[in-house]
Amino acid sequence: MRGWLRGVVFASILVGTWAAASSLANSPLLPGPIAVGRTIAAALRDGTLPRALGTSLLRLLVGYAVSLGCGVLLGVSLARSPKTKSAIGPLILGLSSVPSICWLPLAILWFGLSEWAIQTVIVLGALLPIAVATEGAVRHVPPQLIRAARTMGARGPRLLFGVMIPAAFPGILSGAKLGWTFALRSLMAGELLFVSGGLGQLLETGRDIGDTALVLAIIVTIVALGRASEWLLFGRLDREVGRRWGTEAA
Repeated sequence: MRGWLRGVVFASILVGTWAAASSLANSPLLPGPIAVGRTIAAALRDGTLPRALGTSLLRLLVGYAVSLGCGVLLGVSLARSPKTKSAIGPLILGLSSVPSICWLPLAILWFGLSEWAIQTVIVLGALLPIAVATEGAVRHVPPQLIRAARTMGARGPRLLFGVMIPAAFPGILSGAKLGWTFALRSLMAGELLFVSGGLGQLLETGRDIGDTALVLAIIVTIVALGRASEWLLFGRLDREVGRRWGTEAA
């Protein structure tokens, strides 16, 4: 059975189970997929969902871009400089275990209830996993590849950007995917706390008014956003990297 067909079958079973459970429960706390679909359609018609999605997506892209750039630079520095590694490596590993929502009170103390607070949580939540993954990928570039490049005269930036970064790219891409997931989680944590105009605010609104269908509709939207990013970007990059680097599964 093809992969996409297995996914369709599983999704159908999941939706069917959800509908059956909703019918058996017969409670507003567990609306069925049809009710959630109607809520999504209504939010699309009145513009509530597109506006919230656009706001959240813009925040996510800005925060993720900063996290990706700084995380890759930090990871490369850790891998290439033993002094940097020994000085801040343990701190980076320790901080990477801190849940992103723990940064939220500190960000609010620093920046108040503002966009800066949300962006701080996104960056701190996504940067560290990217840095750790990049450091590991660069550090595990085969030594024989580096020796061969040096034999042919590659040194300094030419060795780093012409040999080591390309060789480590599959691992860096894995870190970038992980960072995207953490950035999305951090965004939702930040938006839930105060009036933000994003998907997190709609989640909080649904909780405040007891509208479980709205809460589930936003959760479905977040899942769809994650799947769309995988299908449109990371999945394609994975396949291209697998084809060029010879890492595709047999």
